[in-house]
Amino acid sequence: MTTNQVLLGVALILVLAVGAQVLASRLHIPALIVLLPAGFAAGALTDVVDPEKLLGPAFQPLVSLSVAVILYDAGLGLRLNRLRGHNRKVVMRLLAIGATLTWVCGALLAMWLLGMSKQAALMIGAILVVSGPTVVGPLLNYVRPEDRLQHILAWEGSLVDPVGGILGALVFHAVVAGGRDRLLSGVAHFGGSLLLGLVGAVLGTVLLWLALNRLRLGEILGTLVQLAVVVGIAAVCDVLRDDSGLFAAILMGLALANMRAFDISGRRPFFETLVQLVIGVLFVSISATVTPQSLRGLVLPVLAVTAVLVLVVRPLVAYLSTVRTDVPARQRAFIGWMAPRGIVAAATAAAFGPSLVTNGYTGAEKILPATFLVIVMTVTLYGLTAAPAARLLRVVRAARARPLLVGGDAWVLDLARALRHLGLEVVLWAGRHTERQAIQDAGLDLAPGELLTDVTDPAAQVEGVTTVLLLTDEDDFNNLAATLLQGGIEGPVYRLAPARDGVSVSGGGGPALFRPGLTRDAITRRYAEGHLVTADGSSGEPLFLVRRDGSLDPVTHDGVPEALPGDTVIVLAAADGRAAPR
Repeated sequence: MTTNQVLLGVALILVLAVGAQVLASRLHIPALIVLLPAGFAAGALTDVVDPEKLLGPAFQPLVSLSVAVILYDAGLGLRLNRLRGHNRKVVMRLLAIGATLTWVCGALLAMWLLGMSKQAALMIGAILVVSGPTVVGPLLNYVRPEDRLQHILAWEGSLVDPVGGILGALVFHAVVAGGRDRLLSGVAHFGGSLLLGLVGAVLGTVLLWLALNRLRLGEILGTLVQLAVVVGIAAVCDVLRDDSGLFAAILMGLALANMRAFDISGRRPFFETLVQLVIGVLFVSISATVTPQSLRGLVLPVLAVTAVLVLVVRPLVAYLSTVRTDVPARQRAFIGWMAPRGIVAAATAAAFGPSLVTNGYTGAEKILPATFLVIVMTVTLYGLTAAPAARLLRVVRAARARPLLVGGDAWVLDLARALRHLGLEVVLWAGRHTERQAIQDAGLDLAPGELLTDVTDPAAQVEGVTTVLLLTDEDDFNNLAATLLQGGIEGPVYRLAPARDGVSVSGGGGPALFRPGLTRDAITRRYAEGHLVTADGSSGEPLFLVRRDGSLDPVTHDGVPEALPGDTVIVLAAADGRAAPR
């Protein structure tokens, strides 16, 4: 390829990767539904979008390093101490039973319907185990199932990526070893890769601790250091022993997410931006390598494979995983209707498939195109039917708002009581022990953990927070938290105006609550004089509107939302019912 063709090809891949995700966000559908056809069409209709020609032998190593970055990010979302009770039992069963049953059934189907050799079938069976948060998360955010359902499915999606990556590497080494006599050699090779990955993870974790805790780098440099360490450690491990870099990346992510020595909450959104770009570029690139010729004769057999996986295997996995638990039947049914395949499946197929082709295994050339078709079919099917299925099963979360109130002052607790009285599911968080105790004593729901870590953590998004109200008595914290939390939740983030009247609120990290002049100090002063926060909006200073459908509209510096019939006004009013002075 000429220099101009390479330049145009790289640019087109990047534009398609970003443009497809933008279009998907506007259509409220998983990005994969757009990314896969975009990459496939670009590869089929142009001569410049061909990663194997653009990058040559560097393409496969770059795919492996990209998967390492994605798995590291998945590990960052695994706060293992938050998975408790029956939910933990269900998730663990979904992983153990689901991975085993899907692998075995996928391999058998591949042999019977796709004509693959046993070795190639075992490989694609392991690949099809993977789902992943990059596709499950957007689907759940669109469907908005009940909190417990979203919690279980989001955790399964986050955990199955590293489990699938490890299983894929294990199967690959066992297959390449070949024969019973060499099977132990293959297992030993896998064990060596796992051990090397562990050593690499320890080294990488130490480097990250030194860089992030000792050097005290800012958000941007901290993000770049994470990317450099993950890529560097994964590359060195892979050079020493194939696929050990995947283990190192997974373990590093788990270490940073679960060790108290790290605080990566402020850097997580920035790293996620890089990961989203990697995912987009990777999907477009991998899809472009799938040619129309490679799909000939595969569509109908793969459709049959997908039908069995969707209609038989997944419902059976859901039943076995939830039997003898307190999960209701309707929630079990929805779990059985949610198993799309995602980015790690495609990347694993692209990484291991060509190696099996080189080793001459029959049907190995079908691994990548068949995986591509399964991803397209499952994502399209679940993307179009998940919402109607949730409504049919009556597992859709109520449309009412679920605000997170940050702060523990007395007026904040009264506000929480007023909102809860109107039917909203209110959650509170406070940093001081005395405030947290006051929240619990008041019988209100207290969010666990650290605010900036948990609210931006994908595992925390399953709690269904729709709005964040930053109501602490620390202006700097409110501004910083508003900046960091924007984009970390689905809904808006609001903050109190600075404590002193006349202080500019422009350029802050979110809309300022209440009318100009009604600052935190003003509210505290009036509260000390006997004013109360109440849902009796006949008189007083308006603070919020609770709409008839349960949504929440706050008063901001930009104005007071218009009240409609059936709405309730939350006000700050004098105890005797007189309006607060303006």
